[in-house]
Formats: sequence, C-alpha cells, structure tokens
Amino acid sequence: MTATTITAAKVFDGEKILGVTTVTIEDGKIVQVGGEAPAGADVVDGTGATLLPGLIDAHVHSSPDSLALALRFGVTTELEMQGTNTRARRAGISRDDAVADVRSAGFGLTPPGGHPSELFPPGFNPGGAAGPPSGEPPFHPDATSPQGAAASIPKLLAHGSDYIKFMIDDGSVEGHPGLPMIDQATLNAGVAESRKYGALTVAHTLTIDATRMALEAGIDGLAHLFVEPHDPEIISMIKDAGMFVVPCAVLNASLMGITGDELADDPRVASRLNEDWEKTLRSSFNCYPQGDIEDVLTTIKALSDAGVDILVGTDASVPLPFLGGLAHGASVHHELQYLVRAGLTPPQALRAATATTARRFALADRGRIAEGLRADLLLVDGDPTTTISDTLNTRAVWRRGTRLGPVR
Repeated sequence: MTATTITAAKVFDGEKILGVTTVTIEDGKIVQVGGEAPAGADVVDGTGATLLPGLIDAHVHSSPDSLALALRFGVTTELEMQGTNTRARRAGISRDDAVADVRSAGFGLTPPGGHPSELFPPGFNPGGAAGPPSGEPPFHPDATSPQGAAASIPKLLAHGSDYIKFMIDDGSVEGHPGLPMIDQATLNAGVAESRKYGALTVAHTLTIDATRMALEAGIDGLAHLFVEPHDPEIISMIKDAGMFVVPCAVLNASLMGITGDELADDPRVASRLNEDWEKTLRSSFNCYPQGDIEDVLTTIKALSDAGVDILVGTDASVPLPFLGGLAHGASVHHELQYLVRAGLTPPQALRAATATTARRFALADRGRIAEGLRADLLLVDGDPTTTISDTLNTRAVWRRGTRLGPVR
C-alpha cells in the first residue's frame, strides 16, 4: 500500500501541539511523525489546517448507520454504553473503514422495569436497532440480587462486553419517579466481581444520590454528570476516588428542554444530516425543565480544576424526536463547545475527546498521533486549539489509514 503524508499542517497529538508539520501513514498505521515525505508517498497538503487524532465518543448507543454518520464527523471510535455491538457481533464493523469503530458494554445491569425502559413506547425494541444480527443473542444480566449481579459479570464478559455498565436511576430526572432501581448491595456485588476480572466499570448516574452510590461501590467512571448544583464535598469524593466523568452536557441540556437547533443551523452540520437526524437534533427530551445547564457547566469546570479526567460523550442513540437534541458525530462537536463554554481550554476539550478517553478505556492503539498507532485521523481547516468550533471544518478523515470519501 502506498504511503500517505500529510504536510504543512499544525499537529495536535492528543495531548499537545507538536513542533512538526508532517505525518506519514501506511498499512493502517502512523509510521512517521515529522521529517520529509518518503519517496513515492501520496502527499496531502495540510496548509491552513490542523491534524487531530480521530475523535472518540465515550457514550453512545450504536448501529451501523450511526457509526457511518459518526465517521463523517471525524469520530473514528464510539463507546457503546448499552447495545449489542459486543466483540463477536462487530467483526464486520471492525473491518469496515466506512464506519467508526466501536466498543460496547453489552447490556447494563438494571432491574426488570428499570431505566431505560421508561423511555420507550410499548412494543419498541431499542436493542433491535443496535447492531447486526448474530447467531447468539445478547446477554441480559440479572440486577435483582447481589448473587445475580455477581453471576452476571463473567457471563457478560464471555459474551464480549468490553466494560460493565450499571444503571443507578429511579426515573426521577426522566419524569418517571419510582422506577425499580439497583440497590446498593447488588451494585457493590457487581462492581466487586467486575474488579476480580479486571473489568472497567461505568455507571449511569443523573443525580448526586446516584453518584454517591457509585462512589460507595467503587465504580471507575461516571457515564453521566448529575443535573443538580454541586457542592465541594462531591467534587472531592469523585477526585479522591480516581473516577473519570463523561458529563454528556449535550444530554443534560436536552433533558432540560434545550434543543440542538443552534447546531442544526450550522451549515457544516446540516449538510451531513438526513431529515430524520435533523428533526431529532432539533428536538429534546424536555423532562427536567427545572434544571439549569449553567449548573452542569459549573460542575464540569470544578471537576476539571480538581484534576478529574473529563471525557467527551453524547448519549446519542437513534433518530427519534423523543430521544432528541443529539446526533451521532455532530453532538461530539457540540459537547466540545460546551466544555469550552464551561471554562476548559480548547486543548483540554480536545484531550477529552482523544488521548484521555483512550487512556481511561485502555485503547492503547488510538487517541494520539504517534508512530505505531492506528491511523485514525481528522484534518480540519483552521485551528481548534484556539477556536474549538473549527473541529467542524472537516477537510479529511482517515480510519485505519483509509481516507473517507466526501464528508459534506
């Protein structure tokens, strides 16, 4: 395969701006950072552009169509937090350079009738659209007792879950208070068993009380940020526990009735969305109107200032208005803008979508621009290290060194 060299671009390696302007890729990997283009290489002129690692969305619910949409926005990996794209079921996706790569929790631990069942109308099957068919059905874990939770962990891992998800939600934020919810003993048992297998654990937590439960259990990371104003104690507890946080500010905004209209109005976004996704992005969950998005942003800044790892995630799922305000790929860029609005610097926000997520999810082959890593790359016009919205100025996307066709 002929090498490709991107020249004359500013290079952000996932952590910092490098003092080099050329990157060479070959056979799906980054083979040279800096130096001259090898003889015979295809040269891509990056003048006026910035080269980034492919972006990572640390909270989605995926399908082949949504993975294709994500890649058009430079999101080269999605981390599924409930769905069917577990290891044995994603072989085709792993080989298909026209879609984003994916990792999956499989199905999360939640009692019968617990979250997220309240989100869907009768007869709707969210799992049915989450991945390709397979000879083996997905495994649904038992969250009704400590024994059931502990027994479910090795089964989830055997069925190909890459990490373990726990739902800690009584439905109060979604407007369905009193939902069955995992109890502390069951949560503790599931997390302890996960630790025995060396499995990463994440928790769905939309309130401070749920966050405290996750802290007591020893969860590794929060897949959501609580909607209430924070206090210094909860920030310190999260920091001291070494947790990472995927705030999903775009999701919290949607819960509070804030649509994605402003994003959908951006021609750089509108040109890549079909009618269903545009309609979804212009909608919202609107189930927690008493919330204030500024509280969420203030908490994000407090966590970042305390040294907590912040990861970019969106909770994008399927193009249905009742799951609105979100769209695969596009909402990653919206989340980056929210992080900067919260007070993070553009480089801090970019780390949250690249190197930090790769490190926390043990994705050692991606998230950075370094020799030997996957050639998952995003070339954008302008300089998102100073103007974060420049991430939407897509000039080129590579997934495993294969350049995606036209993205607009």
